Amino acid sequence: MKKKIIIHYKKKKIKIIAEDCNLLMKFVGLMFSLREKAEILLFSFKKEQKIRIHSFYVFYPFVAVWLDEKNKVIDLKIVKPFTLYVSHKNKADKLIEIPINKKYYDILALLPLNLTRFGLNEAS
Repeated sequence: MKKKIIIHYKKKKIKIIAEDCNLLMKFVGLMFSLREKAEILLFSFKKEQKIRIHSFYVFYPFVAVWLDEKNKVIDLKIVKPFTLYVSHKNKADKLIEIPINKKYYDILALLPLNLTRFGLNEAS
């Protein structure tokens, strides 16, 4: 089910429409998806915790964004394919995975990321 969420990064409000993940989707995430067809995923948890992820069988890079209960960005990282372990600084109760692709360029451009190294720029 799609869910609208507004995340707060520094003084920016970023509107995102993400697939709200159920229990099964929390285990699968972006694994085996195609880069250009992949959707933004929202993982919600009942309480704040350290949310650790991996990118086995994800064949493209994506951005992991950890959020607190008020949807404020706690941390964000670019996750490369087949990374064993990725974590964040503080506890979070939500995680958003944003595929690095042309479809989500407008959202990714609002975050402090160097998109040119992934073949994305405004002209794409």
